[in-house]
Amino acid sequence: MRLPCRSPSDHGELAARCSALPVSRGRAGPTQAPRRGLAEARSLPAQPPAQCLRPARLCSSRLYSTAEAEAPLEEVSGVELEGSFTRTSREDIRNIAIIAHVDHGKTTLVDAMLRQSNIFREGTAMQDRIMDSNDLERERGITILSKNTAVRFKGIKINIIDTPGHADFGGEVERVLNMCDGVLLLVDAVEGPMPQTRFVLRKALDLNKKVVVVVNKVDRPASRPDYVIDTTFDLFVELGATDEQLDFPIVYASGQNGTAGPDPDSLAPTLEPLFDCIVENVSPPAVRVADPLQLLVTNLDYDDFKGRLGIGRVTAGHLMRGEQIIITRDDQPPRPGKISELFVYDNFSRVPVERVEAGDICAFAGLSNASIGETINNPASPRPLPSIEVELPTVRMAFMVNTSAFAGNEGKYVTSRNLRERLMRELERNLALRVEDGDAADSFIVSGRGTLHISILIENMRREGYEMAVGPPRVITKKTDQGTLEPFENAYVEVPEEHVGPVVDLLGSRKGQMLDMSVTAEGLSLIKYRIPTRGLLGLRNAMLTSTKGTAVLNTNFADYAPSCGEIMTRELGSLTAWELGTVTAYAMESTQQRGRMFVNPGEDVYENQVIGIHQRAGDLKVNVCKKKALTNMRSANKEQGIVLNDTIQMGLDDALEYIADDELVEVTPLSVRIRKNPAMLRRGR
Repeated sequence: MRLPCRSPSDHGELAARCSALPVSRGRAGPTQAPRRGLAEARSLPAQPPAQCLRPARLCSSRLYSTAEAEAPLEEVSGVELEGSFTRTSREDIRNIAIIAHVDHGKTTLVDAMLRQSNIFREGTAMQDRIMDSNDLERERGITILSKNTAVRFKGIKINIIDTPGHADFGGEVERVLNMCDGVLLLVDAVEGPMPQTRFVLRKALDLNKKVVVVVNKVDRPASRPDYVIDTTFDLFVELGATDEQLDFPIVYASGQNGTAGPDPDSLAPTLEPLFDCIVENVSPPAVRVADPLQLLVTNLDYDDFKGRLGIGRVTAGHLMRGEQIIITRDDQPPRPGKISELFVYDNFSRVPVERVEAGDICAFAGLSNASIGETINNPASPRPLPSIEVELPTVRMAFMVNTSAFAGNEGKYVTSRNLRERLMRELERNLALRVEDGDAADSFIVSGRGTLHISILIENMRREGYEMAVGPPRVITKKTDQGTLEPFENAYVEVPEEHVGPVVDLLGSRKGQMLDMSVTAEGLSLIKYRIPTRGLLGLRNAMLTSTKGTAVLNTNFADYAPSCGEIMTRELGSLTAWELGTVTAYAMESTQQRGRMFVNPGEDVYENQVIGIHQRAGDLKVNVCKKKALTNMRSANKEQGIVLNDTIQMGLDDALEYIADDELVEVTPLSVRIRKNPAMLRRGR
């Protein structure tokens, strides 16, 4: 049944508008007739009936089925009564994000999808983890920043967003979910849902995204897909999923081998079943093609030649290169701008285009002051979209100017002005980060989602040439009518049975409460604890030491609760240097009897620098620069017989976990040192 229009002029306008819009090929449901396509729209009779059953604005982009035509106006699916035109579907596009726990194979699966899409020339050498383009990501083996790419399958463009798996980078996940219509939830075929799985899935369900469950690594010997599906379903129920969300499609895959299928025992030789599932189950983007431009800036990138690039999905209208636009936000006055360059993602690259229609994800240059959460609008119709909100940080650290004896020797940017500018620049794209002025003029308080979140920022800054001093991590508390509340987290520890005792003792000493203990398919003990975030500071290294490096610790934020009292996170004191000088093997031979050392002979140290771990509680000053006196009875060659113990190599993460409240980490492009906080020393005197 066709819907007649009010007049011949309305009818002609409708036909012209339909000819310029993409074909709508909605899938027929059990109680709904299939929508008619563009060919039928063009076959409208020249003279419409005299009586109009619906307003002409509801006929702007598609024809309604009989069931829709007879339904009340408010129940017509996909119609926004507040807008000017009908919401349509871009059937030629799918926008998806890939979410999963750390090491469950997101980036490896994206590699396989790119390879099988034939986007690379034949014979081209491809590296693993193509999407991890950041040097720090490749070194650590984790995804830190979300990234965009796109592949084509049977004429349909699939925009893919690779997201981080660690909860500390959850702000990246929360942002990019605004650009997609569905998510691929990767679950390991052996481990099943893990802590970060819960976090990212909760965000997707809250935004009502279509979830496609991909059971990855089904080729592993200990694979148990039935158990994984059952536990995943239980997790959906626990997170309050609706009946529709509980009816999730399932695909079994091996990202390493590039195979997938609807049954774990009979996988197709390619990932075609996965692509088919995406096209069939993830809804095409619902857009308003004829409305004025709306684009929410969801991410930022940088190009050495084009400057800052904004990234987002065109929600309504279209965006053109060279177009004059206006930047809007609810709490800020609008600002004008011009789009100088325009790109879409296609075949693992940014492709310059002249125009981007609603529903597609694009990148644009020319707006040097655009920020995440702002809306790009047509100047004639400024309508800001709801800004992006992310969860608040739970850990803070003090950044300050380095004032040690070696200050300025290795860094390029060393002043408080340099630090402020860099931290303010980080706020432009890192929504989960907060920066405030500290107690002193040369210090800043940086708050993030966890120690790893902030340590990645520190590592990036030191590689850029910045030099600074960083204080110990501290949790962020809340003051309420019930008193002071502190953050608690759920900790999941996988450890061999013979090391369960040390793990239980360690977590118990940090005010942890055991919630569950079970045995995994690989024979490991899985222990679940509820523990204050304070108790997690410095826990990872202590746990690896007590379990001989066999424990795997994962955490995710639980809630805020009343403080559980004082926690002793470090029992041993520090060995500190007595004076400024160079470490000698002669001095270390006797000093190493006091504890384990951080420094080696030939290194320069200064007074109050932490050079080792004392074997007892309390700090101890030692002289590691003492030289042996040379007389006719002694010679310098005598030192060749000195035997020294292995020293502890302290990296940035190790130093941040080790330091106590009265210590700082000195970070330079070349070195990471630990020192006593001069302010605390003066206060102690």
